[in-house]
Amino acid sequence: MTDQELDWRGLNRSHWDERVPIHLSGEFYDVAGFVRHPDVLRAFEVTEVGDVSGKRLVHLQCHIGLDSLSWAARGASVVGLDFSVPAVEAAQAIAAEVKAGARFVAADVYEAVEALGGETFNVVYTGLGALCWLPDLTRWARVVERLLAPGGFLYLVEFHPFAHTLDDATGRTVAFDYFDEGPHVWTDPGSYADPAAATRKNTTVQYEHRLGSVISAVAGAGLRIDFLHEHDMTLFRQFASLVRGSDGFRLREGLPRVPLMYSLRAAKPCQ
Repeated sequence: MTDQELDWRGLNRSHWDERVPIHLSGEFYDVAGFVRHPDVLRAFEVTEVGDVSGKRLVHLQCHIGLDSLSWAARGASVVGLDFSVPAVEAAQAIAAEVKAGARFVAADVYEAVEALGGETFNVVYTGLGALCWLPDLTRWARVVERLLAPGGFLYLVEFHPFAHTLDDATGRTVAFDYFDEGPHVWTDPGSYADPAAATRKNTTVQYEHRLGSVISAVAGAGLRIDFLHEHDMTLFRQFASLVRGSDGFRLREGLPRVPLMYSLRAAKPCQ
C-alpha cells in the first residue's frame, strides 16, 4: 500500500491526540517530577549541541514539550512545533507552570516554515522517535534547511534503524528487513508509556528510514555533516536482554555491542 492510499497523517494525529492524557498522567514522562526539575536531556546531547544561551532553537515534533522546555531552561529562546493540538496545549500548560520562555505552535512539520512565518533559528532540534512518522525525508530536510539561519545547525538524535531489525526477545538475531522502509501499518493498543492503557485510536503508519537515507536527505538539502555518532545504549528496554545502567539500557557486559541510537549534527553554510 502506498502513502497516497493511506491517510498516514490523519491516523497518526488521532493516535497521538488520544495518548496525550496518558502521557501527562503516567510515570514514563513524570510531568510532576519535570515541573520540579525541568531537564530531561541526555548528557551526550548537551555536550554535542553545546551552549544554547541566547540562541534561537526550534524543536520539531515536540509532543508535550519536555525536551523543548529543557533547552529553554538552559537559556535558549525556544519554539516547539507539533501536529497534535492536545500535545501543544499540554506543552503550553507545562511551560506556564515552570515559567519557561517558550512558545508552542500546532502545525504539521512539513508546513513549519509557513506556520512560523519564515522565522529562522540557530538550532533545529529533532528528538527521539520523530522520523519514523514521516514518509518523505527529502522534503523534511528541505524544511529544516529553510528554518536554519546561516551558520545554524540541525541536531538530530534518533533510535538506530539497525536495532529495529533485531528480534524483540534477545536483540541478537536479525529478524526484519533493514531495507524495507515502509510504509508499515501497525495496530497496537496502549502506549509505550503505558502498554495497559485503554485506547481506541490504535492504527498508525510508520516508516523505517535507514541511516543512509537520513544522511543523504540532510546532505542533499545543502547541509554540511559535522558528525554522526552511534551509541550502544538506548532509553528503554527495547529487548529483554538489555540491562539498565546509569545512562540508559545496554546489552549486558561481554556480549558484542550493537548500535541502539545515533546522533547527527549538520550545519548550514554561512554564505
